[in-house]
Amino acid sequence: MVSLEKWVMKEAMKTNIYTKLLSVSLAIIAVTLVSQLFIQSSDPAPLNKEAARPLESTYAISSLDIPGTMNFAGEEVPIMRTDVKESFDRELLVNTYWQSQTILFIKRANRYFPIIEPILAEQGVPDDFKYLSLIESSFMPRAKSPAGAVGLWQFMRATAREYGLEVNGEVDERYHIEKSTEAACKYLKKMHDHYGSWTLSAAAYNAGRSGINRQLSRQKVNSYYDLLLGEETGRYVYRILAIKEILSHAEDYGFFVKQADRYPAIETIEIEIKEGVKNFADFALDHGTNYKELKNMNPWLREAYLSNTHKKTYTIKLPKSSAQHLNKSVKAEADSTAGK
Repeated sequence: MVSLEKWVMKEAMKTNIYTKLLSVSLAIIAVTLVSQLFIQSSDPAPLNKEAARPLESTYAISSLDIPGTMNFAGEEVPIMRTDVKESFDRELLVNTYWQSQTILFIKRANRYFPIIEPILAEQGVPDDFKYLSLIESSFMPRAKSPAGAVGLWQFMRATAREYGLEVNGEVDERYHIEKSTEAACKYLKKMHDHYGSWTLSAAAYNAGRSGINRQLSRQKVNSYYDLLLGEETGRYVYRILAIKEILSHAEDYGFFVKQADRYPAIETIEIEIKEGVKNFADFALDHGTNYKELKNMNPWLREAYLSNTHKKTYTIKLPKSSAQHLNKSVKAEADSTAGK
């Protein structure tokens, strides 16, 4: 029993020693941490400015120079007026630094400007209106607004019909690039006859003639730049001007888009149809293409079929490669007929 008591006492002493050692170790650690905290909270080491400079030289956001003179459709823009300059500056900044969208504009313009430009020239509408189409639709042929305006020129249904476009469940020529451009020219020339100003004609394209007339009468002025307008129409012409400026001098604004990266014109052939088409998928395959390609080239065809009860003549675009397929089909049919 005595031996057991001695052993217990001995073990208790060992435990006490270990406890003291642990306490001393923890105290040393605590003192070390506190001292480091005070050291770290003192004045920081000076910043190595030389090391920071590479970042500064490779990425910078800056304000943009405003051109000294500007015009829209041959009409002078009073760019030195403070309100005009600041309104233009806003759109120039937004569209310069919204890089992804503006690069897409540059790429798509390479495809659609060559289609639109000759129609504007033929119709006697200034070339600058191609930028109006671009800001309206972003050059997305199937673009549709929440209000129901569609196509590159964003026509509403009633206005499209007023200017000669066919709009129904099977055919919607608001999506027809050439025909909708011609209709837009008719509208713009009518507005120009009314206002004597292409700038106000552009504003009316957005707000409508009655809306612009009401503000001109209320405010007793005759210039777009003197009108106080709502947010959308108040920015509208300035956005056209900004896109014109950037696309006309793309590299000056930091946009370097190689010609090979710009979207090319789509080479097509045209065929006429005077009857209905029961199924455009079968029609496409019979003409050496597929349904998707056919619809992409003819977005104005709104259904998978065409009734054509009035036997109208429609011109349908097909990929250029379809010509070889059609020639083979014609030759095969001729050979078959000759062999009978």
